[in-house]
Amino acid sequence: MKRLLPAVVVAVAALAGCGGSSDSGAPAATDNGPQTGTVTFTGTDNAETYQPVIKAFEAKNPGIKVAYTQIPFDQFNATMQQRLSAKDSGIDVYTVDEPRVSQLAAKGFLTDLSDLDGQVKTKFSAAAYKTNHFRDKLWSLPMWNSTQFLFYNKTALAKAKVTPPTADPQQRWTWEQVEAAGRKAMQSGGTKYGLFMEQPEAYYQLQPLAESLGGSSGIEGDDALTPAVETDGWKKAMQWYGATFASGLSPRGIGGFQTGPVFANGQVAFFVGGPWDLKIFGSSKIDWGVAPLPYFEGGKPVTPTGSWSLGINPASKQQGMARKFLEFATLDAAGNLATTSTTTIIPANLEAQKQYTPKMDAFSGTKTAGAAAITAYESEHTAVSRPVSVGYIQFEEVMGKAFADIRNGTNPDTRLQEATRQLTDAWKSIK
Repeated sequence: MKRLLPAVVVAVAALAGCGGSSDSGAPAATDNGPQTGTVTFTGTDNAETYQPVIKAFEAKNPGIKVAYTQIPFDQFNATMQQRLSAKDSGIDVYTVDEPRVSQLAAKGFLTDLSDLDGQVKTKFSAAAYKTNHFRDKLWSLPMWNSTQFLFYNKTALAKAKVTPPTADPQQRWTWEQVEAAGRKAMQSGGTKYGLFMEQPEAYYQLQPLAESLGGSSGIEGDDALTPAVETDGWKKAMQWYGATFASGLSPRGIGGFQTGPVFANGQVAFFVGGPWDLKIFGSSKIDWGVAPLPYFEGGKPVTPTGSWSLGINPASKQQGMARKFLEFATLDAAGNLATTSTTTIIPANLEAQKQYTPKMDAFSGTKTAGAAAITAYESEHTAVSRPVSVGYIQFEEVMGKAFADIRNGTNPDTRLQEATRQLTDAWKSIK
């Protein structure tokens, strides 16, 4: 998930009937279309993000041009839902938020790419390989990956006489240690707040809290349509999370793109953010460092992963050219690396990742020392994908509202019970 990783949801009503009874996804395309022309590519990032990969692809494929169209992030899913439902052939390749693959495939909005399965299995992580599948078929190819770091304010910790956490994943701090150190930083006058999450109401960032305490992803069952957010792990995690706001350790009323500046301006001792922040915070005047994402004492380390993949619209009349571009931007290491040239995000292709990751230590000078080793370790040992379910879109929407309520003081146990009821009702139409 770049800083936007969990995409904005489409209204639940628009998704009724999308599940398993009649449609298991679009068939593989049989008409490859013309060999030259213009491929249309649609996503949420600005055009500059994709210019390097488009330029490299066009140089390698004379006769094929790529025209990129940006749809604003907060309009993307609703717009794509409408256009794909109408079988709009004006979209050839588009970005796919990985946990939405199942529902997009179930609705017939993705071309079957299963003939590439063998290559994908060897060129990407196991987590990336799995999340792009639905009903034993491959529907999209991973483009980017992600993780989370614990950013810390060195000056504030020094004032509080707290030794900063190490970048060694084997010696990562617990959330209990972070909370205690954050309170010391507040008490010493070094910072206004002790801890803050960049995406304080997003499942992508909060999933590790529950899973660290033994909670599942929140979705269970053979059909992945059974809510499981009232387990001990979920309750304990949300009780702790709600308490960080109730006690003033974390700030209420701040969200969206206002979260990063809270750390960059020196107002919080610890901040949980992604690889994009390694460069964003480079312009900050405070002295800071990075450490591995914490875990709960007695629990296990768990970190988020996943980001955007690329898929092909089954209604596209240029399947062959679309496939060439998609494969270049994902399966080709140089092409995949080019997608990260102008943005701070991790390439999903493992070969591209090997070339990219070592550079992370120098993104903001000595402040980002250790970021490369943390990223490599988390990718192999602690990364957990968001659940694969045709009901994920509803799940993300329901849980986002639950997190917001818990953050604002609603009893966690009561709110998780309400979330279970809402999910059960929402999923009745797709079982």
